[in-house]
Amino acid sequence: MPNRYLTKSRFKLAMECPTKLYYTGKEEYINQNIDDPFLIALAEGGFQVGELAKHYFAGGYDIETLDYDEALKITNELLSKDKVIIYEAAILYEKFFIRTDILVKNGRNIELIEVKAKSADDFYNKSGIKPEWKPYLLDVAFQKYVVAKAFPDYKVTAYLMLADKDAKCPTDGLNQKFRIIEENGRKKIKVSDKLSKEDLSPPILCKINAEDACRIIYSDDYEFKNNNLSFSELINTFAEYYHKDIKIRTGISKACKCCEFIATEDEIKAGYKSGFHECWKEALGWTDKDFEAGTLFDIWDFRTADKLISEGRIKLTEITEDDIKVKSDDKPGISRTQRQWMQVNKLQNNDTSYWIDKYNLSMEMDTWTYPLHFIDFETSMAAIPFNKGRRPYEGIAFQFSHHIVHKNGDIEHRGQYLNTEPGVFPNYEFVRKLKAELDKDEGTIFRYAAHENTYLNTIYRQLKEDENYIPDREELCEFIKSITKSVNGSFEKWEGPRNMVDMCELVKRYYYDPAMKGSNSIKAVLPAILNSSAFLRDKYSKPIYGTKEIPSLNYNNWTWIKYENNMVIDPYKLLPKMFEDVSHKDFILLNNDQVRDGGAAMTAYAMLQFTEMTDYERKEIKKALLKYCELDTFAMVMIYEGWKYMIR
Repeated sequence: MPNRYLTKSRFKLAMECPTKLYYTGKEEYINQNIDDPFLIALAEGGFQVGELAKHYFAGGYDIETLDYDEALKITNELLSKDKVIIYEAAILYEKFFIRTDILVKNGRNIELIEVKAKSADDFYNKSGIKPEWKPYLLDVAFQKYVVAKAFPDYKVTAYLMLADKDAKCPTDGLNQKFRIIEENGRKKIKVSDKLSKEDLSPPILCKINAEDACRIIYSDDYEFKNNNLSFSELINTFAEYYHKDIKIRTGISKACKCCEFIATEDEIKAGYKSGFHECWKEALGWTDKDFEAGTLFDIWDFRTADKLISEGRIKLTEITEDDIKVKSDDKPGISRTQRQWMQVNKLQNNDTSYWIDKYNLSMEMDTWTYPLHFIDFETSMAAIPFNKGRRPYEGIAFQFSHHIVHKNGDIEHRGQYLNTEPGVFPNYEFVRKLKAELDKDEGTIFRYAAHENTYLNTIYRQLKEDENYIPDREELCEFIKSITKSVNGSFEKWEGPRNMVDMCELVKRYYYDPAMKGSNSIKAVLPAILNSSAFLRDKYSKPIYGTKEIPSLNYNNWTWIKYENNMVIDPYKLLPKMFEDVSHKDFILLNNDQVRDGGAAMTAYAMLQFTEMTDYERKEIKKALLKYCELDTFAMVMIYEGWKYMIR
C-alpha cells in the first residue's frame, strides 16, 4: 500500500504551510527539526503520558504493527465487537489514514481520545479558540472527521486527554514505572508490573470534551489560493495534492521565518535541497545572490513584517527608518527600535564593526560588587510527577554551573550541581547547594535572560505550598527572595538586595555586533564577541582553561579559540563528543553525539530518568551535561571580559 495518505502529522504540517507537504519525508530536502520523534516525545513526556492514559482505559488492545494493511485488518476485526477499547486504532477513509491514541467503542458510539503531553486549560477566549490551542484541536477535529466518514452509522465524540495541572500525584515513584526500552530496534515503554490501583487514583490526566471546538473548526472558512474553503474542502485538497505529490505554491509570509526546510550553505554544497530557498525563488524570482543581503526576518523582535511583505519590501536593503518607527525611551542605552535600526543601518552601509555604549555600560559596571558570580540552570518539566503530592509539569531544576571573577581578574569555575538519580525531585537540594555557593559574600550575581529567575520563583512557590516537613524551608525561601524578583502574577511582590543582573538585557541596551544577525542569544553573542575581540582571541587561543591559571571542574588544558576559514569557531561546536572511545555506537540518542543547547540538555536528562541504559552511557551523558553547562557560565565570563576590555 503506497504511503501517500494525509495523516494527522502531515495535516498538521499543511496547516502550518501547505507547501511543506511537498518537502516532508523526502531525503533530498533538509529538515532542521529533530528527525527522531522519539526525542521529541521523550523531552516533552509524551511517551509516559500516552502509556499512562491507556491504564485509565484498561483492558484495551494495543495495535503495535507499523504495517498499514495489517493495522487496518486488526482494527476492523476488533471493531466487530460490540464493546472494545483499542490503542493505536488504524482508520482509513479515501486518501486519509490515521492512528488514534485511544478509541472506545460501545454499541453505536465511538469515543475518540487524543492524548497530549500538555497541561489542561480553557480552550477558548472571546474571539473563539485560543491560538495556542488551535493546533491541538485541529488535530482532534481532523481525526474525528476521518473516523466519522469511515463509520457514518456511528456517533463519534472527540476528546482530548491532558495533564490535570490541579491534580496531585497519588503515590511516590509513579514516573519511574514507565521506562523506555529498545526492543527489536524500536523504542517502547516498559510498564512496571508494580503499577497499582493506588498509582492510578485519583488520576492526574483528565478527559475533556472537544465537540464544541470541532463544531467551530468545521464551521470556519479557510483561505486557500485566494478562495474560501470549508474544512472538508481544505483537507480533501491537501490530500489530493499530497497523493499526487504536487507542490502547493502559497507565496511567502511571516510564517516562513520558522520554516524547518531551510538548508545552510554547507548543506546545499553537500547536495541537499532547501525548501525555503525554493519557495522564495519561485514566489519572488530571486537568485542565490538576493539572499545575501538578509531579509526582514533577520531583524530582532520585528513586529510588522506582514505589512512590508505585502508591499514587496523584504530585503534589509529595502527597509527604511520610517518602517522601524524609531523611538527612544527614558532608559540608559538604546531602545528596541533604535537597536533594530542600528542592525539595518549597519548592514546597508556594510559596517561590520561592533557598537558598545561605553559610558552607560561603564556606569552599570561601577555598581557591581566583587567577586562576580555567573550562574546558569538546566531544567525540565516532568509530565508524570516524581513524588506523591506533586503536580504534572512542575518545574524541575536538575543542574547548575557557577563561575567566579575576582576583583583582580582571576577566574575560576567554582561550583556545579547535577542530580540525575532516577525518580528524585531535586529542587530543594538544588537550592541548598546554590545557597552554599552564593552566600559566602555579597558579590553581584549574573544570569542570562529570565530563566533562572523564573525557576527560582517556581521553587519558592513549591517550598511554600509543600505540606511535608522541610526543616530549612524559611531559610531557603529567604535566600531565593534575596537574589530574585517576583514574577508577574505572583501573590507576593519583592526585589531582593542581590537581585541577579540579566546579561541579556545588558546586551540589548549596550552592545551590538552585526555578526549576531539580530539575535541576542548567548549562542549568537559569544562567537560574535570572540571574533571582534583581539584580547579574547589572544587570551583563549592558549590552553589555559582547566589549569592553575583558570581552574575548571570538567576541562583540562583546554583551548577555546580555534579557527576555520579565518573565523573563530563557535565554542559550543568544540564541545567534546560522547562515546568517543567505542567504535560502534548504536545506542546513541542525541544528534551529533553532543549536548550543545538547552533542548539537548533537557532531552539528555529525560534519557537518564526514563531510558534503560548501561552505566557507561549514563556516565558519558553526565559528563556531557557538566561540560555544556560549564560553557554556558564561562560564555558569560568571556562576554564580561570582552566588554571590560572594550570600554577601557
